[in-house]
Amino acid sequence: MDERLRRTGDSLDEAADVFQEVRPRLFGVAYRILGSVSEAEDVVQDVWERWQGTDRSAVQDPGAFLATIATRLAINVAQSARVRREAYVGPWLPEPVDTGVDPQVGAERGEALETAVLLVLQKLNPVERAAYVLREAFDYSYGEIADMLQLSQANARQVVSRARKRLTAERREPVEAAQHRRLVEAFVAAARHGDVAALESVLSADAVAYADGNGMRGVARVAVVGAERVARVSAVAHKFFPRAEYGVVEVNGRPGLLLVQDGAAVALVSVTVGPDGIDGLYWVLAPEKLRAYERSAHRPTGRSQAS
Repeated sequence: MDERLRRTGDSLDEAADVFQEVRPRLFGVAYRILGSVSEAEDVVQDVWERWQGTDRSAVQDPGAFLATIATRLAINVAQSARVRREAYVGPWLPEPVDTGVDPQVGAERGEALETAVLLVLQKLNPVERAAYVLREAFDYSYGEIADMLQLSQANARQVVSRARKRLTAERREPVEAAQHRRLVEAFVAAARHGDVAALESVLSADAVAYADGNGMRGVARVAVVGAERVARVSAVAHKFFPRAEYGVVEVNGRPGLLLVQDGAAVALVSVTVGPDGIDGLYWVLAPEKLRAYERSAHRPTGRSQAS
């Protein structure tokens, strides 16, 4: 742990400096557990408020202390979020995050960040999710994970192992970044003109499209499967948003498509790519999730002061 994070001075300015140092990590942990920018922001704010009221002179390792609070709060939020999401209209997708500011969103590495992976993580229980995130994205030791989750070290290993096996079974091997970008750019060019044939040519035969509109009129409420159907649905965006500007942006560590109309984001598409072409499209159309993506571009990264 960085020695700067071991200082436990009594002043609020010193407390803010220590908090700001680890703030990106706190957001990164909470975001991966929750799949929500807005909920992760709330967790980080809650951690800051608790840190202000803590007897900081008794804290030996502020970084570990703050990360533990963030993890436990995120687990609590995840447990209550499950009930709320059962009432969601249509597919629920993770809130996208702009990774142009912080490519790894505060982590040691970019693990558990892609939209498709976050979606699989939601199938795990919150403790499994947290254990996997702490180990694979932030490289915490099993002893540290055990302390943070109040488990035995042997149990922590088992929980991480189960989560890792689940993720491995459900995710596909990513293609090279250059190929991913090339296919996304081809998809964007075709979608801009509503060119069904061109869209179909960059899709794999078993491509799947999901649309998160939370009940918005005209948005599919079930997954669309097959290259032809996915191509036709994707082409409809050309008519749905006739004045939209199409652009390639970075979303959750990968190139994606952003549609902006009249100065506001109206759709954001995360893309997964396999050996046979684009195999997954994740359309986020719900306005509150698009606003969260826009906010994430201005997320504190340790260079500004805590507030």
